[in-house]
Amino acid sequence: MKVFGIAGWSGAGKTTLVERLIPVFTGRGLTVSVIKHAHHGFDLDKPGKDSWRHREAGATQVLMLSNERWVLMHELRGAPEPTLAEQLRVLEPTDLVLIEGYKAAPVPKIEVHRPAHGKPPLWPQNEHVVAVASDAALDCPLPLLPLNDPAAVADFILKYLERA
Repeated sequence: MKVFGIAGWSGAGKTTLVERLIPVFTGRGLTVSVIKHAHHGFDLDKPGKDSWRHREAGATQVLMLSNERWVLMHELRGAPEPTLAEQLRVLEPTDLVLIEGYKAAPVPKIEVHRPAHGKPPLWPQNEHVVAVASDAALDCPLPLLPLNDPAAVADFILKYLERA
């Protein structure tokens, strides 16, 4: 599986870019999976529902399925957060895995950077950033991609992965 990351500060537009890239890749016949890393807790379950009650009772894993989808929830229960490599092993084979977040992970990534947000760029301190997608002109030694042109960003990702 080819793996490529999208990184940046909160609110920069990472999720929007990933959301716009997926149909570009799938339109070109590729299968795409996404791993989204969150630095805060999250819950896909609803309090009081059966699966929530099973987890609350102490189950480590709850697998829910229907004729439309399935999901496996895993409670860490104090265990360390799995590494990116461990999470990649859980995924079914696919053509491309887009990683949102995992700023420090050793995978090639595009930084989504908007100078108007007032946050410093990641690329000067992150050797894994191979390009920057922005909505503004930047003084940057890396390839600068138009943030609002997902086809151009997808082209860059595919060309980069061909060389890797």
